[in-house]
Amino acid sequence: MGTWGTRGLRGSLLEEMINLTNETYRSRGLALIQKVPTPITPIRIDKETRHITLAYFDQKSTVDYIGAVQGVPVCFDAKECRTDTFPLANIHAHQVRFMREFEKQQGVAFLLLFFSSADVFYYLRYCEMMKFIDRAENGGGKHFHRGELDPRYYLNRSGGAFVPYLEGLQKDLLSRR
Repeated sequence: MGTWGTRGLRGSLLEEMINLTNETYRSRGLALIQKVPTPITPIRIDKETRHITLAYFDQKSTVDYIGAVQGVPVCFDAKECRTDTFPLANIHAHQVRFMREFEKQQGVAFLLLFFSSADVFYYLRYCEMMKFIDRAENGGGKHFHRGELDPRYYLNRSGGAFVPYLEGLQKDLLSRR
């Protein structure tokens, strides 16, 4: 059980950028993506401001976002990394399991990575993520370096979207044909 307030807001800027992107895509009729709320149990509430100051996650969530893009079911999680090395421990087993099952149902699962030190976004395809996870499970490194990523899936900020993940999704779908 995790504690809200310790690490939970670490990606709040990233989350806000994705939420704004989702609203842009929705208003243009391109996608309908929703943030999956994480259920929490409040432990301490500031009586003056009525803000939750301490809480525990009720259960393991699935992924951060789920929805449809032009009839294609999609789910994704967003992760921020402050260095060029991404620890695989940041991808939880229950998330991998959900993404695997989502892919088996003909959906598209991916991670949106934000390398904040370089100010770049990356669309990490499910199959690419699994290569790194499989490597770690077979005795390899428990992380990957930004230089190991497929350069075609770095996202170019364009078209009025803060995090233009539809660009990565389009490439991902074309690679599956």
